[in-house]
Amino acid sequence: MIRDITIGQYFPGNTIVHRLDPRIKLVLTLVYITALFMAKGLPSYVLMLATLITCLYLSRIKPMTALRGIRPIIFIIFFTMILHIFFTGGDPLFEFWIISVSKDGIFTAVYMASRLIMLIVGTFLLTYTTSPIALTDGLESMLNPLKKIKVPVHELSMMMSIALRFIPTLLEETDKIMKAQMARGADFESGNIFRRAKSLIPILVPLFISAFRIAQELAMAMEARCYRGGGFRTRMYAMKIKKIDIIAAVCMLTFLGLIIWEAYLM
Repeated sequence: MIRDITIGQYFPGNTIVHRLDPRIKLVLTLVYITALFMAKGLPSYVLMLATLITCLYLSRIKPMTALRGIRPIIFIIFFTMILHIFFTGGDPLFEFWIISVSKDGIFTAVYMASRLIMLIVGTFLLTYTTSPIALTDGLESMLNPLKKIKVPVHELSMMMSIALRFIPTLLEETDKIMKAQMARGADFESGNIFRRAKSLIPILVPLFISAFRIAQELAMAMEARCYRGGGFRTRMYAMKIKKIDIIAAVCMLTFLGLIIWEAYLM
């Protein structure tokens, strides 16, 4: 289960998606999320799925790698589906006691599950194809206007990037600790859910110690390099909007227009 969580991971590459400006990718991700929540009906969802598959193909991210990130929350997806199946009104297909299942409920459950899956895979694609440094620079550049009202833009962007980057690091540490505990006879898989939760308590103490150790090492490394935040800092690679970025933005805005047209104007 620990190895299945892929949030925050970066897969280096030289594809079209990898080469896009991080600011454009952040905006495109927001446009994609907006379009996903505006989608209504089968044509819209088919268009959303086709767009997501195209982006995965262009980024050379394997579909199984993207879907692997869904496994930790598969219970939430199924629970959401069950709620919509049994609590959505409409003409019932069959009834039993106080339970009623309608055609509208089934369709709504399928749509909601599809929306959650595409939302997770689509947002994970941003971190899969954008390095933490590029993501930090993109966030800082987009939030630059807030500096006029004394908002510490660089520090906020750096904290968000470090927090995102620490997720796979802490997951790796958790996996090592669990393997070490299992080698000493710990059992994390047998018993009911309460017993399994109780068996995870011995992992928390070494995990917290490891997290503080990693944080201290990072702070010492930044201090040794004379890091002083965003004041008068320069970048090795200047961010520039290229032709491919403009084409990607036009394609995504056209895609958003199609979703709005299909969902609200047809």
